[in-house]
Amino acid sequence: MLASTARAAFLALALGGTAINSSAAAGELADFNAAVEKAEAHNRVAVGYLRTGNIDLASVEVDRLRESWAKFNERFAGKRPAIFDGNGYYIIAMTDIATRLITADLMLHTGHPDVTRQALLAIRNDLYKLRRSAGITVLADCVYDANNAMDTLMGFDGRDLDWKSADTGFDIAGRTAVYDYVLGRCDAMADEAVRRDPEFRRLIDGARASMKFIPQAIAEHDTDLLHRVLIELRSFDNLLAFRFG
Repeated sequence: MLASTARAAFLALALGGTAINSSAAAGELADFNAAVEKAEAHNRVAVGYLRTGNIDLASVEVDRLRESWAKFNERFAGKRPAIFDGNGYYIIAMTDIATRLITADLMLHTGHPDVTRQALLAIRNDLYKLRRSAGITVLADCVYDANNAMDTLMGFDGRDLDWKSADTGFDIAGRTAVYDYVLGRCDAMADEAVRRDPEFRRLIDGARASMKFIPQAIAEHDTDLLHRVLIELRSFDNLLAFRFG
């Protein structure tokens, strides 16, 4: 009887310890994601300003990005979240990001904004791959997937489309369906505050509404209509990356 009681007590303690450790790990990861998001917010704004040629505001955001990343390093230097234990890509990503930040700052101040933008986009890619390597999913990564899907869809813009081929319509419809699916996934995974954000709603709902004209463009072999829809979608896509990517 005493042995059974002891075993039960030990099991309860073990389970309780697991719950505590799991809770601690979740909190640790939440802190990590929040710290990364603070840096990423400056990164995406800087990329947006560079895309539109606003070098002065981009420079401000690059400075804020460096400051934010320095605070991130202070918080997590030598103490990565447990989810990254044994993950060899973690050190590679951290090293690459540090190098890219130096490159971005140097290139911006020596008159090479395009190189700066590429370095900042590479940081976004580093963080995306790091989270994927650990099975972490955040809204910014879904937006990244949406941007890539939109890049593929834009491949049909400005082309001499062969409407006589059934494959043309099928390809455009298929790529549109992929983009629509990813946007729906982003909408579903956003937290309640973001999902109710008027700007988020405008971008997600606006893009999905615009896509409804693509079947018409396909049916009528209307290259001009397709072009107008794709340009509108690209605008939504850029703003989605600027605000939430």
